[in-house]
Amino acid sequence: MTPTHPTLLAVFAHPDDEAFSVGGTLAHYAQKGVKVVLACATRGEAGKITDPSMTISDLGQHREDELRRATAALGIPDPVFLDYHDSGRYERTRHDDPLALMNVNPFAAELKIRDLIAEVRPDIMITFDPHGGYGHIDHLQIHRAAAAAFFSSGGVEGGGPQRLYFTALSVQAAQGLSRMGQDLDPNIYGVSENTVAVRMDVSAQAERKKAALAAHGSQTGPESRFAQMSPEERAMMEERLLGKEGFSIGGTRTGLPAFPLRGLFDGLPGFEALDD
Repeated sequence: MTPTHPTLLAVFAHPDDEAFSVGGTLAHYAQKGVKVVLACATRGEAGKITDPSMTISDLGQHREDELRRATAALGIPDPVFLDYHDSGRYERTRHDDPLALMNVNPFAAELKIRDLIAEVRPDIMITFDPHGGYGHIDHLQIHRAAAAAFFSSGGVEGGGPQRLYFTALSVQAAQGLSRMGQDLDPNIYGVSENTVAVRMDVSAQAERKKAALAAHGSQTGPESRFAQMSPEERAMMEERLLGKEGFSIGGTRTGLPAFPLRGLFDGLPGFEALDD
């Protein structure tokens, strides 16, 4: 039977992950008529507030509201929350919180995502790469759970998503993160150009992506690494963030018509026009 309504499911760990990683792509496909479902594992309760002018009594609720504003800016529906807790980092790490994503049984998280797959029946899934972008434990956990759910969802009604994509951080972008203070080796966290299966030109969505990033004000305030970059570094980072978004193949139930692909739906029967 020819499919009639393409659906994309993006699964990430915290509010703001979507804006930095895939905001332009989500906005692009939403404008093409794709049903976009964003699943966020936590509400970012243990995040660092980077705007000292903010007085926040409930950070989880505040960041949930920020994410709703960000999705509105991208032109996609409100997010779905998986109701885990942010594990935090450094002095904010929540070692003793049983609902912190770092402490959750990964099979339980996988089942929760698989139930969501059965409900929304996506054609395409997106999640973090195996290094979790820059190695945050929650990013690693959600990568493992989402990738596993893709592979175990073949028996759900509809046969599961046709393709799984990972966000693909180029070596150049990883070098930029390293200069921003992230302790990572660009040659480990970055991927070679011939690993990138889809390079989306999202420059037409730049204003939407900027608005989504700005909606996460508690994370992008004057004390954030992004705000403290030099004008030259900021311009370079914005060019990479706002111009293109890359993806590698995490799994597929279909053949690929070419490599690299024209877009995420390239070669899926009935959806060819989405990537013209």
